[in-house]
Amino acid sequence: MSTKAPRVLLVVTSDPRSSARPAEAVRIAAGVATWRKVVFDLYLQGPAVLALSEFTDDLVDDDNFNRYLPVFRELGRPVYVESGSPHLNDLGEAPVPWETLDAAGVARLAAGTTALMRF
Repeated sequence: MSTKAPRVLLVVTSDPRSSARPAEAVRIAAGVATWRKVVFDLYLQGPAVLALSEFTDDLVDDDNFNRYLPVFRELGRPVYVESGSPHLNDLGEAPVPWETLDAAGVARLAAGTTALMRF
């Protein structure tokens, strides 16, 4: 992929237990990223961290998480999650590599993006 490819940061804060927005964000990011014309960074904050749960049966549109999150692994990209989130202990075996980011890390990531989308 070209180093000049646009970079988009998706910040997901909604709760996947009650909203379809996190699943839709993952579907959009994975669907567009596979074309390798845009670099997507996915950052999960608050209850959105639960999208990385080993068991997604209780999440809205859980099929999207099971189907599209592994695309990030295939692209060699981690999913970023809120540092210190109380939900990290509830994940079990996450389906993709993830890294924690503190507020300064998110700010650095956002500063290097072309666009930011919030779900």
